[in-house]
Amino acid sequence: MPRKHRGNKEDKNGDEAAILETEDLEQGMFMGGGPDPDTISLASVTAVCTNVSNKRSKPDIRMEPSSGRLGDYQVSVTVIEARQLVGLNMDPVVCVEIGEDKKYTSMKESTNCPYYNEYFVFDFHVPPDVMFDKILKLSVIHSKNLLRSGTLVGSFKLDVGTIYTQPEHQFYHKWALLSDPEDITAGCKGYIKCDVAVVAKGDSVKTPHKSNEQDEDDIEGNLLLPEGVPAERQWARYYVKIYKAEGLPRMNASVLTNMKKAFIGENKDLVDPYVLVQFAGQKGKTSIQKSNYEPIWNEQIAFTEMFPPLCKRMKLQLRDSDKVNDVAIGTHYIDLRMISNDADEGFLPTLGPAWVNMYGSTRNFSLMDEYQELNDGLGEGASFRARLLISLGMEILDTASPEVTCSTEVQVEQVPNISESSTGKVEEFFLFGTFLEATMIDRNNGDKPINFEVTIGYYGNEADTVIQPKQKGRRSDGEDSELIHNSSDDEEMEYDGDMTSVSCTPPMKPVITDRNYFHLPYFERKPCIYIKSYWQDQRRRLYNANIIDNLADKLEDGLNDVQEIIKTEKAFPERRLRGVLEELSQGCSQFISLANKDSNQTGRTRLDRERLKLLMAEMESIGQQAKVMRTQVKKSTVRDKIKLAQNFLQKLRFMADEPQHSVPDVFIWMISNGRRIAYARVPAKDILHSGVEEEMGKDCGKVKTLFLRIPGKKGFGPAGWTVQAKVELYLWLGLNRQRKDYLIGLPNGFEENKLSKGPGMAVSPPISLTYMMKQIFQLRVHMYQARSLYAADSTGLSDPFTRVFFSTQSQVTEILPETLCPTWDQLLVFENVELFGEATELRDDPPIIVLEIYDQDTVGKAEFMGRSFAKPIVKMADEHYGPPRFPPQLEYYQIYRGNCTAGEMLAAFELLQIGPNGKADLPPIDGPTDMDRGPILPVPMGIRPVLSKYRIEVLFWGLRDLKRVNLAQVDRPRVDIECAGKGIQSALINDYKKNPNFTTLVKSFEVDLPENELLHPPLNIRVVDCRAFGRYTLVGSTAVTNLRKFIYKSSDKQTNNWNTTDEIVVVSMETEDKVKKMETVVKLDGSSDAVIKVEDDEKGGKKKKRKKGGGEEPEEDELDESTLDWWSKYFASIETLTEALKAQEATMSDTEEKEDMDIADGEINPDEPRVKSTKKRGKKKKQVHDLSEKKKPKIDELKVYPKELESEYDNFEDWLHTFLLFRGKGGEDEDHNMTDEDRIIGKFKGSLCMYKVADDMSREMGYDGNMGMFQNIPTNDAVNVLVRVYVIRATDLHPADINGKADPYIAIKLGKTEIKDKENYLSKQLNPLFGKSFDIEATFPMDSTLTVSIYDWDLVGTDDLIGETKLDLENRYYSKHRPICGLSQNYSIHGYNIWRDPLKPTQILAKLCKDGKVDGPHYGPGGRVKLANRVFMAPTEIEDENGLKKQTDEHLALTALKHWEHIPRVGCKLINEHVETRPLLHPDKPGLEQGRIEMWVDIFPKDITPAGPALDISPRKPKKFELRVIIWNTDEVVLEDDDIFTGEKSSDIFVRGWLKGQQEDKQDTDVHYHSITGEGNFNWRYIYPFDYLMAEEKIVISKKESMFAWDETEYKIPARLNLQVWDADHFSADDFLGAIELDLNRFPRGAKTPKQCTLEMVTNEGDMPMVSIFKQKRIKGWWPFVARDENDEFELTGKVEAELHLLTGEEADKSPAGDGRNEPDQLEKPNRPDTSLLWFLTPYKAIKNLICNQYKWLTIKILTALLLLAILAIFLYSMPGYMVKKMLGA
Repeated sequence: MPRKHRGNKEDKNGDEAAILETEDLEQGMFMGGGPDPDTISLASVTAVCTNVSNKRSKPDIRMEPSSGRLGDYQVSVTVIEARQLVGLNMDPVVCVEIGEDKKYTSMKESTNCPYYNEYFVFDFHVPPDVMFDKILKLSVIHSKNLLRSGTLVGSFKLDVGTIYTQPEHQFYHKWALLSDPEDITAGCKGYIKCDVAVVAKGDSVKTPHKSNEQDEDDIEGNLLLPEGVPAERQWARYYVKIYKAEGLPRMNASVLTNMKKAFIGENKDLVDPYVLVQFAGQKGKTSIQKSNYEPIWNEQIAFTEMFPPLCKRMKLQLRDSDKVNDVAIGTHYIDLRMISNDADEGFLPTLGPAWVNMYGSTRNFSLMDEYQELNDGLGEGASFRARLLISLGMEILDTASPEVTCSTEVQVEQVPNISESSTGKVEEFFLFGTFLEATMIDRNNGDKPINFEVTIGYYGNEADTVIQPKQKGRRSDGEDSELIHNSSDDEEMEYDGDMTSVSCTPPMKPVITDRNYFHLPYFERKPCIYIKSYWQDQRRRLYNANIIDNLADKLEDGLNDVQEIIKTEKAFPERRLRGVLEELSQGCSQFISLANKDSNQTGRTRLDRERLKLLMAEMESIGQQAKVMRTQVKKSTVRDKIKLAQNFLQKLRFMADEPQHSVPDVFIWMISNGRRIAYARVPAKDILHSGVEEEMGKDCGKVKTLFLRIPGKKGFGPAGWTVQAKVELYLWLGLNRQRKDYLIGLPNGFEENKLSKGPGMAVSPPISLTYMMKQIFQLRVHMYQARSLYAADSTGLSDPFTRVFFSTQSQVTEILPETLCPTWDQLLVFENVELFGEATELRDDPPIIVLEIYDQDTVGKAEFMGRSFAKPIVKMADEHYGPPRFPPQLEYYQIYRGNCTAGEMLAAFELLQIGPNGKADLPPIDGPTDMDRGPILPVPMGIRPVLSKYRIEVLFWGLRDLKRVNLAQVDRPRVDIECAGKGIQSALINDYKKNPNFTTLVKSFEVDLPENELLHPPLNIRVVDCRAFGRYTLVGSTAVTNLRKFIYKSSDKQTNNWNTTDEIVVVSMETEDKVKKMETVVKLDGSSDAVIKVEDDEKGGKKKKRKKGGGEEPEEDELDESTLDWWSKYFASIETLTEALKAQEATMSDTEEKEDMDIADGEINPDEPRVKSTKKRGKKKKQVHDLSEKKKPKIDELKVYPKELESEYDNFEDWLHTFLLFRGKGGEDEDHNMTDEDRIIGKFKGSLCMYKVADDMSREMGYDGNMGMFQNIPTNDAVNVLVRVYVIRATDLHPADINGKADPYIAIKLGKTEIKDKENYLSKQLNPLFGKSFDIEATFPMDSTLTVSIYDWDLVGTDDLIGETKLDLENRYYSKHRPICGLSQNYSIHGYNIWRDPLKPTQILAKLCKDGKVDGPHYGPGGRVKLANRVFMAPTEIEDENGLKKQTDEHLALTALKHWEHIPRVGCKLINEHVETRPLLHPDKPGLEQGRIEMWVDIFPKDITPAGPALDISPRKPKKFELRVIIWNTDEVVLEDDDIFTGEKSSDIFVRGWLKGQQEDKQDTDVHYHSITGEGNFNWRYIYPFDYLMAEEKIVISKKESMFAWDETEYKIPARLNLQVWDADHFSADDFLGAIELDLNRFPRGAKTPKQCTLEMVTNEGDMPMVSIFKQKRIKGWWPFVARDENDEFELTGKVEAELHLLTGEEADKSPAGDGRNEPDQLEKPNRPDTSLLWFLTPYKAIKNLICNQYKWLTIKILTALLLLAILAIFLYSMPGYMVKKMLGA
């Protein structure tokens, strides 16, 4: 069942119902039912929970936690394009990562708006919790290649859970906003347009139909964000403060400890804890506290992330640091939705300071912890691990302020200590429990003594006794204890010194119950446990949760009652619903008065206050709405109102979940000989005591039935489904000083046994209770039948028997061989059942009965098939046995196998007290006596259903698709039909291979069935194969559980007046606009006189198209018939489909708004709403008409179905039904009751008809007695047909190759014919356009299933199957909707819309009339045709190819056929020309869609006119075009360079251009050197030839993807021209200055002069006049070049004067032109100022500039140096002479 991870989808009816959060999901997972009352199985939901008094609470029937179970998920991401990426001239790559998996798109060169359209799929097999916490991250990386990792431009992240909670689990065509995690001040870094979808096994995904993608250019309006999240998200910092932890379990085995002690002599705590926090893909951890069981950190971890975050949960994990590997001690998730509120008066996330409790595996340490995954937060924790004191806060960052650090690194810092009292006053709590009964103990544990241990937090655990934190109980000061002594509740309780806790029952040997189960012999002595513990007193939180929970439980029970009333068709469901809503609104007002009480308690956090405000407001609004709704409930609206009430229920459940914990949950463990076997977990709030009744936990002071289960992974699957033990347990939890009435809820009549002696004896709690009173009962179990059981044997059947357990006794029904729908009809009597307690209490609240169904195997032990629960109806000895309570009614009880339903049981239970006179007083057992069943008693008369005689007629048509059985082929099959013990066999098929149809078509049998249709037994269909020597082999079987649809209702007398003589004109000849058809469908009954108008297409189509927008656009040419082809029709139809879907969404949201308005408006006059809605709808319709009127000229359309054709028409089972046959065991996983693909062994085709025999059947004329009720059906002889399969395209295929693409081709199989279109594979396409038709000759019934598959072509190795779809052609062929060849919209004999059916409309109509015995058709003058008493009118002329008009009746006939549903008695809708969209599935991945295929099938019988040629739907060939771009001039280009000589700013300008997708064909102008003004003259021509698809507005490019690619890949890319302006540099790289991208279909018209050319033309496209080159052909003007400056703003960097000229291929060949300035059609040389030799002309100026400006300092330096050198030289030169002079003393 697809129920596994969606608590919020279904409402369960047990203890805790659907919880919205995934982590708590295990709580909501049993009891069937669901929001849609039609889908509820007939099993009674009320049966378990009727007449509950206050002694017992409802049992929890769920047997297996669901959160840790692995599931299959597929995440698909399509990266379409990116826009506005920040950066100059980048080569972007998009990286998609989920968790650890990364995939990259290809790289696009030098563009800021790359177009990818690449599709990625990630498959996962993990538990839901893990899946939904994974982060999906999209990032754009600039210039990544093999050698370098590239630089990150920006990224976007959200968690998978957010996607999964979206409608349809997907975001479609949305823009993800990129931001830079390194620099949070930077703002938006660009956008990626993508589709993201998450599919779990069994989900169906509706992808919006892929139409011509109108550019969703409104980026801001289509951001990838969940609803309600503002588009402008701010950066925020999240602070998680972690103070301390306590109650950590003892780690490490004692052996190691002792060795350490021996060697090192140290004896420290053996745990080194730290806390790891994960949020939005980032991790932060605290420091490690060495060797410390009570670590104190006082640290805070700060994350920086956008707000609101798109990641819902924060994960806190307490870990033990270890040299080898760290292990988790416990995990806790914080759901941000629960600690914040996004309403107007909402609050930011805040939490604490508060303790959170962590649960996980058992506390006693073992070296290999088998339940380690529980500590990682997977699955339901099986015991308390530790508690952690934390708080969480958040602040929005002002990114403008200078203090803000830019990066998003996680920061860890110290915080001050926190005061003890901040989390509340420590109080002493007291937990008391009594074990009243322990039965159904699994026999594997039966031989050892067993005891039970109860723990709360770290109190009560045997292993932990060493370190009971004694100081917890200390009184901080004297007055505190004073307070406690004098508190009001405490007067009679003196303080009971140091009461020791008793947390374990004494061990006891179990006693045998039957061969599977044991029980503990408690009898009258019931053991007790009690524990004192100390916790912060935060009861208010739990009380509020309890009030809401109790309210929700009441509401849920009420809604289940209402659904039960509807289901069993009892009277007045609306009254019960009004009562339920009344109760709800009262409950809400009560909450408001109670919740506000002690609000000044210590330890209240900000979250407590904010949540209280929120709860008060919410409850008030729910109360108001319920009040208003109550007045609107009418019989007709009950179902809608139930749906609305279900929404209240979900809201209440969400609000009841308290994010700040206080008292930890209570665990009950069964220990066998010191080994822990199984456990149960009881939330503390459920057993918390309060003086106010509404605040009490629902199980406080009540006897609760608990089923203990195995912890961890072992608890999944069949192992976990067997009950380990069933315990009847009484629990009470409250403050020690409120203890006085803790025993009050126990069944009365007991004495307390205390611990031996000691002071305070009087007040210490008892260690056991002895019951003095006991009552004796007799239990009667009336087992009538069961249905839809689990198939436990390989034959696909079971041999079921039921074990019934009550108290310590059990009994078994007989075994019925080979059936899934056993009728036991057996009474089981339990004698001398002893129950303890007072009689009156037992009457209102008896213990429950457990029923277990098993499959008997010849060897080995019986296999478990399911379990159910029931409460008996009790009769005391002094009561009368009679109505209304007795005899009890049979009721359906739901059977569960694990968390899934596995059938239903019809039974009744009565518990009769044996009075003082013994059994004489009991009512006698009177069953039918003639039954010879030995000791087996049948169900007595008053209880078994009243029967009457029915006749069941069976139409045997044939068997299909039978697979091999035990390796042998089925050769001579026969069908056996059985119902309620009677049955019939079909004729034998002698040679299945030659003809799988039956020779005798109809047989009937009579059978006694209950009058009450709800109690009808199922009808079993079995197929056996008759082999040699009289052996029979069962091939497969199926059960028809719902016979209702086959019950024959005789036609009403009123309907027989079809033969009235009044003519009814159905279609008249007024020329109306086609659109009005929507409004004019009229219901017709026998005598009404109604007209349905249909326009005359010939005249209607010729209206001129209106001009759009003030005459800007040239008028469109009238449609040229010759240019139209099938694709024109297809694209027109798709456009209509998308418009219809949009309009539908609009009306949907309209009605929803209306609902909300109604509720908000308060009291409303019941008749008003309808009027309103019709008005609104009218408006909507008008809008739709306007759309379509503006639309393109009229083309005939076909109907595009966004799903399979058969889903629209009930699988074409109008008279021939297909029953799937199953064989083999049911699946072991939880969806065993899904029709498991592998179990289907074939199909039986036929039908059923049942009616009471008494009815005098009126026979019509020509009644064939042999055919019974099945008159007028065709014979089932073999039919030869031509099957023509048209495959248009496939979308979203699952990639099959490593490169994330596939090379798809079509394969078709029908019977023995197989066609593989392998040569025509399409390279590297996930959305291939095939446009092919295939003809296959076939013979029904042998070849009836058509398989169309898409394979992936591989060069080496075998080709892989991507997906396939199967069509049942036979049902189509015989269906009266006539899907064999859809009717075209109009009849024409030439052109694109040629009539393709070999039969003309007149022939089809004549045949239908003959088969349906309709009088007609009578063609009359003036274009009328009359059938029975219906008249249709239409034109009677037709044009042939040469334009000549001829008379014809075909239009008339076609009009009648299109309105065939208006024909009395036989009318039904005939199928129009259509295209169906079918999901492709892969047998290895059941339930996960692998893509879709668009196709249709025509079937032509061979025996009539041969079929014409197939339609040509081959894909349109792209048309050749040539775009010539002449770059004349540039102006105002920014100047980059400084001139060496003159120092002026200048640029060496050149312009580069290319068509998007053809970067390798980029063309550059020559360089205009040294432009000082930014003006450049080029007169340069680019030439771009390209192939273009007009209809899709895409350019088609074929190129090899890489050097190693085997073949060319075809890409379709939007037509966009890129122009860039550059500054040429000789030595360094050229500098990029600016760019513009023109979408050739709509770009701003060029400005006439450079002055008028502004930045506006780019930034403000919306207001500019737009042109299309494909319409204008030639256009000249100025366009701006832009680039982004440092602040990411666009700035104008130049202007270009260009001329665009578009020619078709032929025109281009006729008038060729050269590129650049070459021949032919040469452009003249530009007149450029000769600046290259400028400095020669003005030498003085140049030198002045060089010396004075540019090289001033250099010149000074050189001059100084020269001066110095000169001085030195002179010195050296003159020095010797001088010295000589000196020396000589001259």
